[in-house]
Amino acid sequence: MTAPAEKPFLYVVVCAAGIAAGVGELIAAAQERDWEVGVIATPVAMGGFFDSAAVEARTGRPVRSAWRSPSDPRPFPPPDAVVVAPATFNTINKWAAGFADTLAVGTLCEAAGLGVPIAVLPCVADALAAHPAYRDSLVRLRGMGVRFGEPYSGTPDERGVRAGFPWTSALDLLQTR
Repeated sequence: MTAPAEKPFLYVVVCAAGIAAGVGELIAAAQERDWEVGVIATPVAMGGFFDSAAVEARTGRPVRSAWRSPSDPRPFPPPDAVVVAPATFNTINKWAAGFADTLAVGTLCEAAGLGVPIAVLPCVADALAAHPAYRDSLVRLRGMGVRFGEPYSGTPDERGVRAGFPWTSALDLLQTR
C-alpha cells in the first residue's frame, strides 16, 4: 500500500496594506482547494495589519517574518506555488529590483529564480501605480513569468463603496498555466 500524496504547499506573502486583515479568506479558500499553507509577512505587515495569531491557528504553522539562523530547522517545506496578497508598491518594486532585504522579498526573489509559480494581487494606490518605477517593475516581473491579478486601489466608487478584495482570484491565477 502506498502512502497518500502530500498536499501541495502554498506560501502566502502578506504585505502591509489595510486589506491584509482579510488574508484569512485566502487561506481558507486555499485549504478548501487542498493546499497546505504557510504565511510569510513583511516586517511592517507584522505590526498589526492582520491577526497573526488567527493565521497561525488556521494554518497550524508560525507566521514567518524574520530570517532563521542556519542551525534552526526550516518551518516550511519548499513551495509548490506562491501568492503575494496584498502586494504593495514597495514590495513589488524591491522584488523586481532584486533587493532581498526582508524574508518576504528574499523568498519571492528565490521562488522566481526556481521557477515556482507566483500569483500577485497588487494593492496599490492610483497615484503610486502611475509611478514609472512601478510600471517598469510590473513589466520585469511579468517577463519572469509572474502572474498578476487585476489591480486594487481600494478607492471607493462614486457611492462611497469599496469593492471587495479578490482574494480567491490569486488561486485561479495559479490554475492557469
